Amino acid sequence: MTHPPTSSAAPPGAGLPALPAVPQQPGRPVYPAQPPTAPAPVPHPAPPRRTAFAEGVDRLRAAATTEPGRLRAIGALLALLVVAFGAVTAWQTTDRANAADDVLHSSQPLSSDAADIYRSLADANTMATSGYLAGQQETSTTRERYESDVSTAAAKLVTAAANSDPGSPAAATITRLNELLPRYKGLVESARANNRQGFPVGGAYLRAANTTMQSEMLPAAEDLYQKENQRLRADYAGATPYPWAAIALGVLALAALGWAQRRTYQRTNRVLNHGLVAASAATAVVLLWLVVGHSVARVGLNGSYDHGVRSLNALYDARIASLKARSDENLTLVSRGAETKTLNDGTVMDAYDWGYDQEIDRLGKSLVQAGLLADDSAGRKPVQVADQSMKVWKSRHALARQANDSGDYQEARDRVIGTSAKDEAQSTGACFDSVDASLKSALAHETDEFKAAAGDGRDALTGLPAGSAALAVLAAAGALLGVGRRLSEYR
Repeated sequence: MTHPPTSSAAPPGAGLPALPAVPQQPGRPVYPAQPPTAPAPVPHPAPPRRTAFAEGVDRLRAAATTEPGRLRAIGALLALLVVAFGAVTAWQTTDRANAADDVLHSSQPLSSDAADIYRSLADANTMATSGYLAGQQETSTTRERYESDVSTAAAKLVTAAANSDPGSPAAATITRLNELLPRYKGLVESARANNRQGFPVGGAYLRAANTTMQSEMLPAAEDLYQKENQRLRADYAGATPYPWAAIALGVLALAALGWAQRRTYQRTNRVLNHGLVAASAATAVVLLWLVVGHSVARVGLNGSYDHGVRSLNALYDARIASLKARSDENLTLVSRGAETKTLNDGTVMDAYDWGYDQEIDRLGKSLVQAGLLADDSAGRKPVQVADQSMKVWKSRHALARQANDSGDYQEARDRVIGTSAKDEAQSTGACFDSVDASLKSALAHETDEFKAAAGDGRDALTGLPAGSAALAVLAAAGALLGVGRRLSEYR
């Protein structure tokens, strides 16, 4: 029995023909069904921008690794040090030279002018009281001296005003004195006119004029004198200190030049480098000039202060004390006991007698100090003459006071001012004139001493600012040429 086939496969040898293989077409890539996800790249931060200074430092550091680079750095450093030394020297010496010039030509003359204002006002007051006592017998010399004192004070006030800063305390003091001077002169003229007519009210006018002078004008003039002395001391303080910054830079520059020459010798076996030697010589000259010149200037300026300014101050004090003593002596007779003063022990005495005693003691102390400060016989001799005249004055005043206390007004007046040529020569006024003339001579001598010493100190700084700057430039050029000579060996 025949069974049919159970398989559906085609029999061998039968079926469809095989299809040819088709190659993969280009341009159409075949991707996997789900490609793997790649991580996103992490962006790197941009490098920070470098400053020009940092790049310059790096270049210098790189250059310093070679000998030519080191030489260039050394040359720049040497030139910088030498130029800095010259600049600081010129700056500091200019300041000191200007201060020394102010001492000689500005502050000290202004201080003397302020003292002259005080002296002229005090002397005018003295002449006014002397003329009042003389009455109809007032001499033309006394009157002319009074007018001259007033004119001198007015002229000196104009000079002081021109040299004072607007709005400064000194300017305010000068303005005040200019307001008081005409008022004082008016009171003196009223006293003089009433006295010539025999009216006793003239004494009241004169006492009012003296009160204006003693309580307002002279204190203001003394304040002006103190302010000008402060300016003078400030100029001395600016002129005398050593320029330590310039000296330190000079020593540093010399040390650096010496080190550079030693380094050159160790590397080349050459003893001298002409450029560096020239730079060292110029720097040494500036440093030596600076130290010696300023030392000489300091000695001169200190001498002008110790033997000039201090002596002048003592003499001014003595002259002012003598003027006040003379004014009080005259006013004792003018007031006739109208003004009194109660002392600490309860004693009542004439106010002007008391004032005379205070000022004559001050005169004696000032003369002792002036004699000690005088450094030669020409300065001591007039002080000694003034001291002798003061002692005679005191003895004559004692006699005049005794006569006045006993009620003999005419004799007291004759002993103070003298009514004849003979009496005048024996009066206290002659002693006062001798003291004043001697102090005037001593002041002239000490002023010359001051000018000579201060001038020597100022001259010692002449040319130093400009000379130091010029030599510093030459030294810098020498240093650069010396280093440049070494650099040329590497080309």
